[in-house]
Amino acid sequence: MTQQKHYPQHIDLEPVLHAQGVVRLPGSKSISNRTLLLAALAEGTTTIHDMLASDDTMVMLGALRSLGIRWDEVDERTVIVHGNGGVLPEAAADLFMGNAGTAIRPLTAALAVIGGDYTLHGVSRMHERPIGDLVDALNAVGAQIEYTGEQGFPPLRIRRGHITANRMAVRGNVSSQFLTALLMAAPLMATTHPVSIDVVGELISKPYIEITLNLMRRFGVEVEQNGWASFTVQPGQRYQSPGTIHVEGDASSASYFLAAGAIAGGPVRVEGVGEHSIQGDVRFADALERMGAIVTRGENWIEVQSNGMLKAIDADFNHIPDAAMTIAVAALYADGPSTLRNIASWRVKETDRLSAMATELRKVGAEVEEGPDYIRITPPDELKPATIDTYDDHRMAMCFSLASLDGKARRGNAMRINDPKCVAKTFPDYFEAFAGIARNELF
Repeated sequence: MTQQKHYPQHIDLEPVLHAQGVVRLPGSKSISNRTLLLAALAEGTTTIHDMLASDDTMVMLGALRSLGIRWDEVDERTVIVHGNGGVLPEAAADLFMGNAGTAIRPLTAALAVIGGDYTLHGVSRMHERPIGDLVDALNAVGAQIEYTGEQGFPPLRIRRGHITANRMAVRGNVSSQFLTALLMAAPLMATTHPVSIDVVGELISKPYIEITLNLMRRFGVEVEQNGWASFTVQPGQRYQSPGTIHVEGDASSASYFLAAGAIAGGPVRVEGVGEHSIQGDVRFADALERMGAIVTRGENWIEVQSNGMLKAIDADFNHIPDAAMTIAVAALYADGPSTLRNIASWRVKETDRLSAMATELRKVGAEVEEGPDYIRITPPDELKPATIDTYDDHRMAMCFSLASLDGKARRGNAMRINDPKCVAKTFPDYFEAFAGIARNELF
């Protein structure tokens, strides 16, 4: 679906005096890939509107096609998926999953339950991203998943197992995607008896589980909750197509533009998410409010403008780990040191984001303390121009575009962003959208 576009080896961003404008967001990656898989597993045909066209959704679409699921592209943002009622026409397939965690984790669970002979592999970084907790949970109840490389990591070989247990357990403190995967596969297991999933330890990124539960409900499956400790799917429920479904704009992508409004005047409005969004990352705007920005919310939009220099923040960001990266760069414009806590999950994302963020923030002049699950950022008196390495991580590239902004007391600088093509993972047109809110007049 994604239009192939040419990216240079680097992009040079000139200092931006003022940020102002309106941005229409691309579709949510988390919602898009969950919806694609649920539509494939459902009975009936589902038309998906406003879907994200990106590398990660292309990975999921390609995998579904390899598994025999038919889908038709109406346009770049609309796909019709012909569900097959929990059955896969192709009982054997070799699936390339790129670096798409939102694709490989749920597919692993679904394929393990449905059964067949499947191999799943990806780029080298995918083979460094843990999947052992999910595999252990599935193998413990009769799945047959083998590691073909390092134990605990992809690549995987999935053969036909025999899942019989009605209770599963998975650790919650590495990635919420493991629980999401088991939840989405649970109705395929709960044919004659309930299936319960117990969460061992703390569950991180709870808002992403809320997205999963909301979408399962849209496809006709109710999940019973015992707080965040356990989840139960009663027997006899099957995924049913809702007919048509619209994908919300990506709230994580919204964070860059909202932060730009907070740093460099504004107002900047994003369209596609609003006050009733099912995505937890809309709470990023709450963090900007705590830092002193003026935030206004509507049904399908959020708008931010600055209210003087940003205030330093010390907060737990476990609930919005992806959007929290944007706070780390916004902290460059704050009136003192900021501390982002409970973000250990950064280390197992597209790169080790804690280490990468610390390294690049130091390049622009910040003092940085990097802990096992926190980062403390002391802003410099003046930002330095820098060449930013992106580590093949889309969020690193988008975050550091903000260092080109003029925050009055702390002027932005020319920034060179290396390997800008990494934004294609979730937002192929990011730099064009960023240029669209860049103004040369003072505010």
